[in-house]
Amino acid sequence: MRVGIIADTHDNVAAIERATDLFREQGIETLIHCGDFIAPPVLPFFEGFELHGVLGNNDGEVAGLESGFEAIGGELHGRFADLELGGKRFAVLHGESKEEVEGYAESGEYDYVCYGHHHEREERTVGDTVVLNPGAHFPTVPEDHRSIAILDTEGDVEFHRV
Repeated sequence: MRVGIIADTHDNVAAIERATDLFREQGIETLIHCGDFIAPPVLPFFEGFELHGVLGNNDGEVAGLESGFEAIGGELHGRFADLELGGKRFAVLHGESKEEVEGYAESGEYDYVCYGHHHEREERTVGDTVVLNPGAHFPTVPEDHRSIAILDTEGDVEFHRV
């Protein structure tokens, strides 16, 4: 199964449009958003995907985000999601605390730990767990970290600049 991963879109509509176009071109149907959508008006751009999202530290309009998710048939999991996709177990969080990210990675309970917040793309392995930050889309993020990830549950991760 191929899963699209995105984080820290921060109301950047142009980046969201480029990312969702790329996900569609790649045949991705399931997306994980690791938080910091910011405002509900960006959610319709994710329509047509099976969208799983978590709240980030800048997602203050929670009721509006919940309504927006409901309107597009997505699932907003709160601050943490424990997902099973393609036979693999995912921990999804925004990841303000790197210690918390490390705790999930070191637990051995998850095949993947996906997080955002730090605005730097990352892929590394802790034991048998892949730790993944897809990058960010905040205006001050360097271009090489303005990216999304496509994860194949058979093991490959690809980063794409958007």
